[in-house]
Amino acid sequence: LNQVEVERAWSEQMGPAIQKYTTKLSFDKGTLYVRLQSSVLREELSYGKSKIIKNLNESLGKELVKKLILS
Repeated sequence: LNQVEVERAWSEQMGPAIQKYTTKLSFDKGTLYVRLQSSVLREELSYGKSKIIKNLNESLGKELVKKLILS
């Protein structure tokens, strides 16, 4: 259930442009694993990891995402 909620929050927060480059999302024990097609986008997002985590948790209404791993 949390997996579905986190995927929905990712889509809502990141928007269609980033969603287009997202190839795989998985959530396990507080860690969100995101696979991206674009290395440039991966680098760009890595600078704002803490803000992304904060926005995702606000969207979810609870502290689910503790760590974000971009690959």
